[in-house]
Amino acid sequence: MGKKSQHGTVAISPYKDRLRLRWSYQGNRYCLSLELPDTQVNRVVARGKASIIEGDLVTGNFDKTLTKYRPQQQQASSNLSIAELLRRFTEYKRRNLYARSLDKFKALHKPITEFFSGKSAASIDEESADNFRIFLAQRLSPATQRERLTTLSACWKWGLKQKLVTQNPWTESLKRVKVPPSQKPKPFTSQEIQAILTEFRGDRYYAHYADFVEFLLSTGCRIGEAIALRWGHLEDDCSKVWIGESISRGGIRKTTKTNRARRFRLTPRLRQMLLDRCPVNCLADALVFPAPKGGVIDDHRFCNRAWQKIIAKAGVKHRHPYNCRHTFISHALARGIAPMTIAEMVGHDPEVLFKHYAADIQGGLQLPDILDDPM
Repeated sequence: MGKKSQHGTVAISPYKDRLRLRWSYQGNRYCLSLELPDTQVNRVVARGKASIIEGDLVTGNFDKTLTKYRPQQQQASSNLSIAELLRRFTEYKRRNLYARSLDKFKALHKPITEFFSGKSAASIDEESADNFRIFLAQRLSPATQRERLTTLSACWKWGLKQKLVTQNPWTESLKRVKVPPSQKPKPFTSQEIQAILTEFRGDRYYAHYADFVEFLLSTGCRIGEAIALRWGHLEDDCSKVWIGESISRGGIRKTTKTNRARRFRLTPRLRQMLLDRCPVNCLADALVFPAPKGGVIDDHRFCNRAWQKIIAKAGVKHRHPYNCRHTFISHALARGIAPMTIAEMVGHDPEVLFKHYAADIQGGLQLPDILDDPM
C-alpha cells in the first residue's frame, strides 16, 4: 500500500497490479502509470523515476505534460488530444454500431472540447475526470451523465488496449453518479387498450396505423421489430411469426436488440387481422406495416403525430408507444403465463424481466395489516 506523498516527494503505489507514481505540484495532483508489475526489481526502477521527478520539482524543470517521464513506448501517444482519442474510438465503434447509437458518442465531442480544450488524453487524472462530471451535472440529468461517463470509460479502456493511454481515470467519477429511481409508467388497462384501438380505427387521418398498434399491443414486440416485419416472416396462413430483424431510426435494418430471433404462434384474432390485410400475391420482402405513403414507418413521426393525438382523443394519460410492450408483459403475467415463456416471446433477457417485473411475478407486494393484530 503506497503512502500519501509529502510536498515535493513522489509516492510509489500499486494500482491494478501495476506500479504508478503520485505527487502534487503547485496545487495540482499528478499520476503516472509505469505499466510495470509490482515486483521488488520494478520498485527500484520506479524509485529511480521518482527521484528524477523530485529533482525536476526542486530545480523548476518539471515537465507538466509528463512526456519526459513516460516509458519510451508511451511517449508517441502522450500528446494525443482527448478529442482525437474520442474520434478514434468512435471510428472503431462505427463498424459495429448503428447511427442512433453513434449519436451518443458524437454528443460528447462538444462538452469535451469546451471543458478540456486541447488537453492530451494522457494528462487526464481522476481529479480532472471528476471535475468534468461536476461540469456535466450542471447540464444533464443523472441518467444522461452516467451514459456519457460510461462512454468515456469505455473509450479509455479501448485506449489502454491500443497503448494510447496508461490509465482509465473515469472509474471513480462514474461511481459518484447516483441515478434516482423512477416510477415505471403504468401499463394500459383493458379499457384503455380498447379505447386506443377504437380511436385509431375510426380516425380519418391515422386509421392506417390501427393494425400496427394492435400488433404492438398483442405481441409485446419492440417498435423497430414491428416496423421491420415482412410478409416472408409469417407462415402462409399467418399462424406463426418469425421476429429476427429490427429497423432503427434512419431506416437501417439490423438484428434484434438481443441478437436473437424468436418464433411463436399468433392468436386467432391476430392471425385473422393479418390475413385480412395481406395483399393478393404479396412479395415476401414487402413490409407488413408500411408507412401511409409506402416505405418504412418513421417511429419519431408516428409517436409525435399519430400516437399523441389518438391517445388524447381516447382520454388516456399519455405514455410512450413503447408502453405497449410493458402492457403486454404485465397483462401476460397477470394471466399466469410463466415468466420464462414471456421472456422468450418478447425477446427479453430473462434476468432483466425478473428484475423489472419481480413484484408482478410475485403477485405484487402485500403489506400485513398489523393494526388488525389481536396482540
